Amino acid sequence: MDCLSPLGTELIEEGLRKELNPEFVTAISRNPTAYRGWPFQVEVGIAYGGSITEPRLMRFANRVPLLYQQGDCAITKAAQSIDWRRYGLQGDKLPEGPVVIFVHICSVWVPFTSESKEAVASYPVIMKEVKLALQDAARRLSVYLSGIRKAQRAAERVRTFEKYAEETAQSLSILTGMSKEEILQALLKIVKKEGVHAESEGEVEEAG
Repeated sequence: MDCLSPLGTELIEEGLRKELNPEFVTAISRNPTAYRGWPFQVEVGIAYGGSITEPRLMRFANRVPLLYQQGDCAITKAAQSIDWRRYGLQGDKLPEGPVVIFVHICSVWVPFTSESKEAVASYPVIMKEVKLALQDAARRLSVYLSGIRKAQRAAERVRTFEKYAEETAQSLSILTGMSKEEILQALLKIVKKEGVHAESEGEVEEAG
């Protein structure tokens, strides 16, 4: 398998960050395998948010971009076979929203569908490797998106508590005879603690 020339996850992530300026990026390199005796390796990357405004599928074979015949390509078919909604993305076939999918296939003999070399033939083993790599990357994105949603929910809770803190302090002051200002400061301290706790949970999940 040392005859292959993969890009590597570091180079893929660096390239996606440089060209797309996303808020999140990840890359996966599958272990090399073979079809009909020919070795090949699949690498994928997913970039999300930031300067990305529309979805895009970037197909590469031996470091060369495939610009045409996207619908006939094994890469496209493999991406369309994934239920992207399971990973927090919308879309029936390909994901919608600010997301870019990068797929690179390197091999000593890429099985193109024609002499124009614009689409990869739909060998089951190739489609399987592309799908597994995309699913691995999508799971990482799902964890990131889940952390964002949790942080948003926590921030909304904090805003709600802060909105009614003064009114609650006034009512408790009447019921208990304690100072309204003292109760208000205690309530705001609890709200702040709750917000920090929720934020820490989101950071732990994202790191995981």
